[in-house]
Amino acid sequence: MLLVRRDAEIHREEGGWFAARWHFSFDQYRDPAQMGLGPLRVFNDDRLVPGAIWPLHPHRDIEGITYVLEGTFEHADSLGNGGILPAGSIQRATLGSGMWHSERNGSPTEPLRFIQLWILPDTADLAPSVEQRVFTPADRTDRLLRVAGPEGGDVVRVHQDASVHVASLSPGTEARHALAGGRGAYVYLIRGEATLEDVEVSTGDAARVVEQPGLRIRARQPSELIVVDVPLRWQPVGVWAR
Repeated sequence: MLLVRRDAEIHREEGGWFAARWHFSFDQYRDPAQMGLGPLRVFNDDRLVPGAIWPLHPHRDIEGITYVLEGTFEHADSLGNGGILPAGSIQRATLGSGMWHSERNGSPTEPLRFIQLWILPDTADLAPSVEQRVFTPADRTDRLLRVAGPEGGDVVRVHQDASVHVASLSPGTEARHALAGGRGAYVYLIRGEATLEDVEVSTGDAARVVEQPGLRIRARQPSELIVVDVPLRWQPVGVWAR
């Protein structure tokens, strides 16, 4: 089953120094029909103006995953971790037993755009940590590139049975993603035009994929997308189990 949500249906938030698309209930946005998919609890498409800083703020029991789309992402946290990431980079911040962190636009002249996911972990009170990697455009050209998963190694490790895949597809190129039983996927077309199975989608459209063995994606125009693969049944832990 493919449940498509069009760009115009996704919540928009404007804050002057930032603009965002909040796919699921987040902060003051509440929609009982949009509470995530399995342990994927937050999916935000964020834009910061040049030089903007999202001040230090605390979280617990979250795997915060950031995928940089445009500009320069700068990270800082209460443990002294830091780093500047270009477009194509991914970061996992484990905010287990508690950590303050900040997102910043590292450029005083160029805007920043990034996808931020919250995936709820499989273990409570993990030691806070940060891991990040840079992937090139060639790495994701005309293929679904796995950038995060529970095994770590060549991908950023996530403390959950979940994975993140990204792709930049040329017109006419097809990619497939298999789904095991009991799993689902959330797909977001960052830019372009494509078909998901036989359903046409365009920039900003998203879809839940459940109760089917996989997904066929075919680009109609140059297209960029992200796919998050999660278990549909899971046990909340830590602050989310209270």
